[in-house]
Amino acid sequence: MMSPNRPELTTFTNWHKATISGDDGACVEVATEPGGWTAVRDSTDRQGPVLMFTPKEWSAFIDGARKGEFDQ
Repeated sequence: MMSPNRPELTTFTNWHKATISGDDGACVEVATEPGGWTAVRDSTDRQGPVLMFTPKEWSAFIDGARKGEFDQ
């Protein structure tokens, strides 16, 4: 369900990717807008689909990643 407060994609202007990803382009890029929403896109398809997360959703994802919840 989409939030009525979801920002326009144009508000995400400062995209970045992890420095460890190197220059091969096979990575995702992340941007956060002033309201706290986080957007994620494929660095090889910058005009492609974008996933958007509320601050609470992004925080839960980062917390899970740090705790190893997504490790195989």
